[in-house]
Amino acid sequence: MNIGFDWKKSSYSHQKGACVEISADGRRLLVRDSEHPSLGHLGFPAGEWRAFLGGLKSEKRPGQE
Repeated sequence: MNIGFDWKKSSYSHQKGACVEISADGRRLLVRDSEHPSLGHLGFPAGEWRAFLGGLKSEKRPGQE
């Protein structure tokens, strides 16, 4: 299921402990838990993934002004 994809680990993984990896299959961005890759992955169309990341970047976090 996850064979053949070029998975990249989040740059925050070494600091947080909760790790995600991403890859692409030509149509979608794929996301999986790096600690449990055998559980599979989720796929998102590129436009939806960009909108998700844009929402995270614009959202205020606790402690931010």
